Amino acid sequence: MPELHWPWMEFSIVLPVLGAVLMGLVRDRELARKLCIAICLATMACATGEWLDFNSLHAFEAHDHGDLFAALFHQDVFVIDELSAPLLPLASLLYLMTVLSTLKTKVNRFSFGWTLFSEAVLLATFSCREGWTLIGLLALGTLSPWVELRKRRHEVTRVYSVHMSLFVGLLVAGWWLLPNEAIANAEMAGGTTLFAGALITAAALIRSGIAPLHCWMTDLFERATFGTALLFVAPMPGAYAIMRLVLPIAPSWALQSIAVLSLVTSVYAAAMALAETDARRFFCYLFLSHSSLVLVGLELVTPIGLTGALCVWLSVGLSLGGFGLTMRSIEARVGRVSLSQFHGLYEHTPTLAAMFLLTGLASIGFPGTIGFIGTELLIEGAVGVYPLIGMTVVITAALNGIAILYAYFRVFTGTRLVISIPFRAKLSERIALLILTVLILGGGLYPQPGVSSRYHAATALLAQRGVPVHQHGHKPETSQLTTEPRNATAERQAQTLFQNSEGQASAVRQHPNVSRERGSAGASPSPNAFSNGLDTASEPDGSLIGAVPR
Repeated sequence: MPELHWPWMEFSIVLPVLGAVLMGLVRDRELARKLCIAICLATMACATGEWLDFNSLHAFEAHDHGDLFAALFHQDVFVIDELSAPLLPLASLLYLMTVLSTLKTKVNRFSFGWTLFSEAVLLATFSCREGWTLIGLLALGTLSPWVELRKRRHEVTRVYSVHMSLFVGLLVAGWWLLPNEAIANAEMAGGTTLFAGALITAAALIRSGIAPLHCWMTDLFERATFGTALLFVAPMPGAYAIMRLVLPIAPSWALQSIAVLSLVTSVYAAAMALAETDARRFFCYLFLSHSSLVLVGLELVTPIGLTGALCVWLSVGLSLGGFGLTMRSIEARVGRVSLSQFHGLYEHTPTLAAMFLLTGLASIGFPGTIGFIGTELLIEGAVGVYPLIGMTVVITAALNGIAILYAYFRVFTGTRLVISIPFRAKLSERIALLILTVLILGGGLYPQPGVSSRYHAATALLAQRGVPVHQHGHKPETSQLTTEPRNATAERQAQTLFQNSEGQASAVRQHPNVSRERGSAGASPSPNAFSNGLDTASEPDGSLIGAVPR
């Protein structure tokens, strides 16, 4: 396995752990905030360096330089690959933006130590592929919100505790029952494999908030601080668990069943976002609808659909992460926001209003933003498998767009607000919003690197299941792939090009494949040779298309 040039992975995991210990020794909350920002910035630099270093290797996977963890555990516990590479800087960026945009009114309620601890656990989770270690990290990741809930209100942890205990229990039981040969024969799974896979799938769906086991998510947003709840759900570790633990072992019909459940959840959550009057619950349902759409694409098991889902995963994490931070900043100024009345905040917070609209529209795939290409690929992949699913995805996106505009008008327009203190965005908030704006618009205007990376990850994941890429995605019409039309077209083109010796020489210079087939200057070109030189090309999904115009 290739090796990174520097130990980026170890630094990105160890730095937040050391920072969490340091936060316990600092009593000054403002000093703790500044130290936390510095540690998050250093962690993000390491995660970004790891991503760039990995891209320079042009490999599917790599382990850390030196790899202290491999020396301790005698195996490659933490590995970076095409799937996890962009998730690491995304997760570290979300943590940095959350800490950076935390105002003085929130520092006493927001735990910087547990935030750094959860960041270290999340980065380790996204760097892990080994089953039991991944399960342990997923379980450890549920600890930070529980501790905060216990500190704030001792009587309201029941909903979260029950769901997360069920999540961990099902995950452990399913992986323990799973036979060793299950991954190699996903489509020929036996009874034990199906039962174990069902337990693992149920656990991952609970962590992803799929209906009807989603009430823990709304309860978390109501009870915990907005920052803690946002960081717990925005990176979507539940989707990562599905990709690592469920996709390699689940048969196709099981994945399609998950897609149907996720699709129902996305429509339900979009409708609930339209009807919700509390801003936190509105954001929760909006995020749940988008994350469910990601799961729909992940379970399509086609290159186009899976590529679209992986792109939407990144765009939703970035755009809705910024959307949630914008709502958090508004809440820090006016308290809990009710969508049952107009607030008229635009005049006092135009920067937050612009960011609210930009991040919201980016999440639904507005043209020119980072979510546009991913949403298009997701819809195209869904339509290619089941047209009804594609239509439902479009309806869900439309409902989410209506909900976002409805919330925008409620929060920023409708009345004139008279205040005695300024609500303008602080410098730290403006920096965070500027970084998110550049990434959202930059990813939309120049999407090729991200799409190429996600396509390579999708094809590699499908290869692990033994799925031939050329059998999926866009298929040309049968008439375009038959031999007769191609040969007939080649013969007509050959007659035109070789009417005289000048045209013959020109064709030889332009088409070296023809020259190799002819053998002599006086011989006529082979139709098959001409066809092989001109009439095939590769689609992005790896399939071949004919030269006959569509």
